[in-house]
Amino acid sequence: MKTKIDFVLRLALMFMVVGAIFAIAQQSPTRNDVPSHRPQGPCDIYAASGAPCVAAHSTTRALYATYNGPLYQILRQSDGKTLDIGIVQSAASSVNDPGGYADAAAQDKFCAGTYCWNSIIYDQSPKHNDLTQAPRGGFGGPALGGFNNLPIADMAPITIMGHKVYGVFIEPGMGLRQNDAKGTAVDDQAEGQYWVVNGKHFNAGCCFDYGNAEIDSRDDDNGTMETLYFGNATPWYSGAGKGPWIMTDQENNLVGCVNDDGTKGCPNLPSIPWHFVTAIGKGEPHHWTSMGGDAQKGALSVMFDGHRVNSTYDPMRKQGAILLGNGGDNSVGSQGTFYEGAMTAAGTFPSNAIDQLVQANIVAARYDVTPLSLTPTATPTTPAGPQTFTPASSRDFTVTFTNTTGTPVTDVSLSISVPSKQWASVVSGTTETSKTFAQQIAPGGSVSATFKVTSGPAAFNGDLVGNASWMNPTSGKKQVETTVGKVRNARPVKINEFRVTSGSPRNPTNSFIELYNAGPQSVDISNWTLTEHPARQAIFSMVKIPAGTKLMAGGFYLLGLSNSGLAVPARAGDSIIQVRNTEGMSVGDTINIGTGSSAELRKIASLGTPASDHTMLWQSLPEEPVITVPAGSTNVPVENVSGFAVGQKIALGYGSTYPFVANTVEQYEIATVTAVGKPGTQAYLAMDAPAGATNIKVTSLSNISIGDKIRLDIDSVGHGIETVTVTQVGSAANQTNLSAPASAGATRISVRRGDGFAAGDRITVGTPASKQVVTVTAVGSPGSDGTPIDFTPAFIKSHGVSEWVVAPGTGLELAAPLRFNHAANLPFSDRGTGISFQPATAFAHLSNEPVQALGTGITLDRPLTDNHAIHTAVRDAEVKTAGYQGTPTPNQWFGGPELTTKSPQFGRTLTVEEGSFVLRDSSGVVADSLNYGGLVDPWAAEGDQAVSGAELSGCYAPAPGSVFNPWSTVVAPVAINTSAGRFPDGADTDSNCSDFLTQAGASFSAASAAGATNIKVASTEGFRPGQTLHIGSGANTETAVIATVGTAGATTVRTSTDVGATVLPATSVTGFNKGQTITIDEGANSETAVVSSIRARGVATITVAAPLTREHSAGAQISGSGITLNTPLTRTHIDGEQVSDDVPTPGAPNRYHGINR
Repeated sequence: MKTKIDFVLRLALMFMVVGAIFAIAQQSPTRNDVPSHRPQGPCDIYAASGAPCVAAHSTTRALYATYNGPLYQILRQSDGKTLDIGIVQSAASSVNDPGGYADAAAQDKFCAGTYCWNSIIYDQSPKHNDLTQAPRGGFGGPALGGFNNLPIADMAPITIMGHKVYGVFIEPGMGLRQNDAKGTAVDDQAEGQYWVVNGKHFNAGCCFDYGNAEIDSRDDDNGTMETLYFGNATPWYSGAGKGPWIMTDQENNLVGCVNDDGTKGCPNLPSIPWHFVTAIGKGEPHHWTSMGGDAQKGALSVMFDGHRVNSTYDPMRKQGAILLGNGGDNSVGSQGTFYEGAMTAAGTFPSNAIDQLVQANIVAARYDVTPLSLTPTATPTTPAGPQTFTPASSRDFTVTFTNTTGTPVTDVSLSISVPSKQWASVVSGTTETSKTFAQQIAPGGSVSATFKVTSGPAAFNGDLVGNASWMNPTSGKKQVETTVGKVRNARPVKINEFRVTSGSPRNPTNSFIELYNAGPQSVDISNWTLTEHPARQAIFSMVKIPAGTKLMAGGFYLLGLSNSGLAVPARAGDSIIQVRNTEGMSVGDTINIGTGSSAELRKIASLGTPASDHTMLWQSLPEEPVITVPAGSTNVPVENVSGFAVGQKIALGYGSTYPFVANTVEQYEIATVTAVGKPGTQAYLAMDAPAGATNIKVTSLSNISIGDKIRLDIDSVGHGIETVTVTQVGSAANQTNLSAPASAGATRISVRRGDGFAAGDRITVGTPASKQVVTVTAVGSPGSDGTPIDFTPAFIKSHGVSEWVVAPGTGLELAAPLRFNHAANLPFSDRGTGISFQPATAFAHLSNEPVQALGTGITLDRPLTDNHAIHTAVRDAEVKTAGYQGTPTPNQWFGGPELTTKSPQFGRTLTVEEGSFVLRDSSGVVADSLNYGGLVDPWAAEGDQAVSGAELSGCYAPAPGSVFNPWSTVVAPVAINTSAGRFPDGADTDSNCSDFLTQAGASFSAASAAGATNIKVASTEGFRPGQTLHIGSGANTETAVIATVGTAGATTVRTSTDVGATVLPATSVTGFNKGQTITIDEGANSETAVVSSIRARGVATITVAAPLTREHSAGAQISGSGITLNTPLTRTHIDGEQVSDDVPTPGAPNRYHGINR
């Protein structure tokens, strides 16, 4: 592959670029006069070559010489205000500072003492394709309704052009997007893309991307996106070494190369060592190229240049949305740091020589590390998260200055500014408040000083400010820089232990949260609050500790989730209450409503239905990720209408503001349902729809009605947006994919899913380049390789795995002919007819705010005397299957929310065990906080969020009870009775991921009889020889010591298998792992095999590496080697019973035996 640039061509191009700058100014989105010596940008170079940018995003600098608008917007946590961050203009007195970089000082001033988020990255191109908070897609993010979190604005400080600026620090769960883009490539149109990223911030999660993606934030099949990717994910293609690698995301494939034999190893794709990385990804019909280089020096190298992956990617079916930081289907497992990037116009394919000029421009911008850092001396990480003091305590911090100016400097002085006169900062071991270095510091050189910081007596949340000043010998001027570290000063009451769920017997709400006083003195915790925030939910309430509550030194305060709670507020005089749960309750039971002095005792007169899991107000992609339903409305479009009934109550959430950052408290307004209509529909075209057509074939239409209006397509070359009106609703298309290749002349295909196809159907098979219409003659039964379909006539061309198979249905009739051509697979949405109610709303409501069916509730024997807030505890002592159970009795009950979220995904309802806790004192100062299971509220997470590597995804506490490892190929269950906690009690190093441990826990995968010395379990994670196991629960509990730990999993053969088979139909694949040795059957008929792959969805199967040597009947056991015990079991244990190395200890000292995350 050719990487050297022709010098003459390069020189000519450089002159061409310079000569074109004044013409390019006319393409810029703002026309303010700017000094002529502002540096040109990459988009000037692309425009001069005939490939203008249609997206130009950067938080570090202008990408055009004449751009004078804002680079990005930040949103402040404390008051919800926003600020546009613009460009520093050239200094009239200094030819050495032409300007053009971001105004970081404005950000620092605006965000002082609080947190800020990146709410918009403005598009500098004339297309105005701004990036905003990414909406829910195939996967949901942690923010309200599944939106992605916004990046925290100050977590990626660097230097550009010798000045501090901020990049975009993407943690798992974060992302920005523009689904309604303009001018981007669609279908197989050519397009170029580049970005600059941090080469030291990455992981193997899917997928740290930037570029062209799906307009509905869903996986719309192979070839529907083409973005840049940086990381070290290996499930698809992978390069040499351990990564990270420069690749492209082409949907269902991170592609680093293409091998003619179909293998996915890329030996010529190097692992990237650079701190700052430039990457290029560009595609055109039948061909794509990737390039990469050190953003600080040198030229780009070609990483790959060649043909497309296979027929499902040739032609491509790109959709033209723009994303940053996540996957095309909104996968949110990735991390990385973005600085700048751009996309060229549809139909353009910049030459390698032009891309080399862009690289030269990037190098000339002088990307470098941050000039100043402030880190805790004991754990010198950046970004370290908030650092905790107790009043009048001292800690050491290190201030480090790095000379990024490009010239030597002298007289560097370092210091720390403290929040008030009650605080102090001195150079460690001295009484001096600053340290000066008289020597000359060369470019790239560093000096540092350690300071002892002593906090004041008052509770405080805010900033420590690191300061540096130095003399620039060239200009003779003094220069200064600052950096900020977040600190907390609070009494040492810690969130010490918590449990989300338990099992054996299953109780998904057996939750508690334990507080612990880690200090030497008692603490008055009157009116302290705990905010629990489960992922994707709004915050409606806080648990408030009663007045007069003191927590003794070394004491515990236990909060227990009651078996039920108020789903909406209840008023004095109400005799019916709406509650979140009625399981286990009975008519005549006495219930407590409220706690402490506000509690009221009532009997259940009649028992109705609880409130349903909330649905969400509809989001309409691509055009309206956030719909606003105005005050005065009597109907809302929703995601799901299940649970709503005419005459029953509906709760409509309000109070959130977009972007959604969980800095407001949501409320409900209540109405009565008058009609239940249809939910919204998110679908896509199943067949091409030509201009002039009055019918479109679509993948879903059961919830579409006559009169509905549907917006089609995207605003780009060869495409156009139009809104159509439905006049007749027919049948939906049935779309699946080939599960095996089919050759020319074939009259039988195998497909992934055969339901819905029938003899006589006319189906279309193939890609836009190879499709053929045939008639189905027979549909077979599903097998391990798919479902066979016979057809006529025979294929004219061969077809590859995953090509489309479509029975088009009769589709939707339209009121008027189409004005534009519309390609198959382009998505659309339909709001549906929604839910109607009375009275009309008093407040506006936004997409993804909760909408809840309240059920018929509980009728009380007499009305309430007092008002009770949402999530007030409702407790029935007779209930033993819901809420916190066991001893000790909690100091305080709380009624909700539950610590998990039930979330629809891929046609199923998943339980998401992610959330955050924030503990505040009576003045509102945060004393402690954590995230569990994932980063739900990243500002509240403690620890180093920049640690990179394959199986790293930020710093948060584990989700107790879950044995699922997101980085493994093991299919694992939600486990049992385990907790997460500090060990020893109160231990706090300001790191959620280090401070919190869990017990090792699993469940039996197969029954074990008394006398057995080997047990089969669903997971062996965290177990080790010599541990004492707690086996079973209740009266069936016993202990045993582990002799050896083997592999997990036990299941049975679902249908008999023959000699020579390599696929085992299994009743379950829980616990099994690729590469694992398994035993099949028992006695003389047993044999071993190595797992090559597992299939969990649909028909569960285990594929082995070599053919079986024996027949195996249905019911034969398949198992890992399990855990071997030193002594036989004394009791019989059934499938699903618990195995753990210890148990939670609510209200008592924690017991953990290892680091089990």
